[in-house]
Amino acid sequence: MKDYSIIMSLVDYIPVLMFALSSIILQRDLYNKMSKGAFALFAAGTMDISFAGALKSTYKLLYALGICDFTALSELFFPMQSLGFILAGIGCVAMLCHRQKKPAVFGVAPPVFKGTILFVGLMIGGLGMIYAVLCVLSVKLKKSPVILLFVISFVCILGMGYMSAKDFTQAYMNWVAECVNLAGQMALLIATLILHRHGLSELKLKTGV
Repeated sequence: MKDYSIIMSLVDYIPVLMFALSSIILQRDLYNKMSKGAFALFAAGTMDISFAGALKSTYKLLYALGICDFTALSELFFPMQSLGFILAGIGCVAMLCHRQKKPAVFGVAPPVFKGTILFVGLMIGGLGMIYAVLCVLSVKLKKSPVILLFVISFVCILGMGYMSAKDFTQAYMNWVAECVNLAGQMALLIATLILHRHGLSELKLKTGV
């Protein structure tokens, strides 16, 4: 039996909001550096990740309130988040590699299934691309120490993603996962704000670097 308290379910919305805020700041700062296709992928991916987190938080809240056990909301979290990370990651890499003249065209996404190997790979790959690009931007802005925050965030988000795929029966394990998620999203938000403050939006990028 799951053990979600109302307080923990409400706290679960906080990292979702922090990630959404980080995404909005990055979208605004990177918009003039991306082709339409790359920006569409990045924006769609980050929105997908935020939406997936909101669905999972809503599931926990509905369960804690005793309204219903809407498992579909919980089961959608990992596939949606993983696909969101890979889309956002491709958009970030495309920003550094080349400027597309036309939006990238992708086929229909694979149907959701119970297996997690594919989604783990997508999440790690997409997350790695996003954070690698953010680290490159940190170096270009001569803010290399910010990389440490991105590393912390990267590790925490991977850990949170793993723990979110588990149904813990102990309340303390849910709180551990919640604290890891909060730490990861806070590190991302702080690092994003630092880059924003030091001129990320004005940074000039050369095609193919």
